[in-house]
Amino acid sequence: MTFWGVVGAFGTRRAYLKKDMDTSNAGYIGSMIGAATGPVGLIALWLKTPETRKSLLVVPPIAAFALLAISFAFADPSNSCVTNGSFVASQISNGIILGILYGFMALGLTLIYSILGVVSFAHGDFYMIGGMAAYYVTMVWFPGVNPLFGIGFACVSTFILGAVFERIFLTPMYDGRIDRPVEYGILVTFGLAFTLQYFIAATVGSNPVKAKRYFDFPRLHWPSKEDPWLLKTRRGGLELFDTITISNPRFTAAVVCIIVLLMLLYFLHRTWTGKALRAVSLDREAAAITGINPNRMNMLAFALGGMLAALAGALLVQAFSWLPQVGAIPAMRSFVIIVLGGLGSLPGAFVGGIIVGLVESAGTGCIPDPQKAASYIPAYGGIVLLLTLLLRPTGLFGRRFSGGSHGKFG
Repeated sequence: MTFWGVVGAFGTRRAYLKKDMDTSNAGYIGSMIGAATGPVGLIALWLKTPETRKSLLVVPPIAAFALLAISFAFADPSNSCVTNGSFVASQISNGIILGILYGFMALGLTLIYSILGVVSFAHGDFYMIGGMAAYYVTMVWFPGVNPLFGIGFACVSTFILGAVFERIFLTPMYDGRIDRPVEYGILVTFGLAFTLQYFIAATVGSNPVKAKRYFDFPRLHWPSKEDPWLLKTRRGGLELFDTITISNPRFTAAVVCIIVLLMLLYFLHRTWTGKALRAVSLDREAAAITGINPNRMNMLAFALGGMLAALAGALLVQAFSWLPQVGAIPAMRSFVIIVLGGLGSLPGAFVGGIIVGLVESAGTGCIPDPQKAASYIPAYGGIVLLLTLLLRPTGLFGRRFSGGSHGKFG
């Protein structure tokens, strides 16, 4: 499998060069098809050399994943991932739910990079702050208050925090006061991350906290109580077809994330401010000539990106135990996802999140030893990142940048 993947990466590029065709995606597609189908698929690819459209980029990894699943079935026929269809369906559904949450977390990082050209290393700490704010509003300061107030407080407070931080510490990157702006951006966001993390540890402690479930599903059997075959809701979650179980907090968080994503896309494509953000992401100088204030867009992008991370935290504090260090692993996942989906691509961030969620879910579910499965979770993201950098450095939906732009999103 590895051998034919390497052959496909180099051979496909040569086949496309001989026909004077675009080779930007040839190595990636060739390696995936070689790993999935061996010489049979490669010969067909080299003879046909179809146009490497972006819509085809997700097909090779699906084929490779299917081959890996078949190989795994032969290697361990007694595993639940092979013998239990309900278990597989639950793993896939929960992987998609987790992937939606991961992708939403990465949206803010993509937005910040597209406008400012800075990878914010404080992104995970905005996620942590959002969860802490929602917990303290709903559980400590105002027990019994509607959870929407806690979520709203988390979003507003982190939006203000991001705007103030960008105006004070990141604005000097654009007015000539900083000689090496890229390094400065990395260091100053690292400083913000440490400040937020240790401030929370010093003020509220390092004991884990967790908010109670925001609301319970209504009791429902559909299509009927006599035949509750299709859908059931209960206190802890949602059950489909008596086989797929999704926890209440994760399901509600995923639904909210999808709604907010649609609102964000509407904002970016239908409002003047959103179009101004997109214009700055393409060309700052040209946007300034048309009357757009790039510095104001910088502040808005950083504040909005931090708010999106905080919203994810506020939604998930009801599902996980919360610590001042809780943002480290989600931040690492976000970096992997934006590289996989393509720097500056909002759809890429969402698709990349779902891919990472499915990989993690399959990896943890198919390893019989739960302890080993949990310890391997961070490694899956590293493997995805390594393969992406080797096979397609621009990501699934990314493009090579030129000039002064950092990336186009939308």
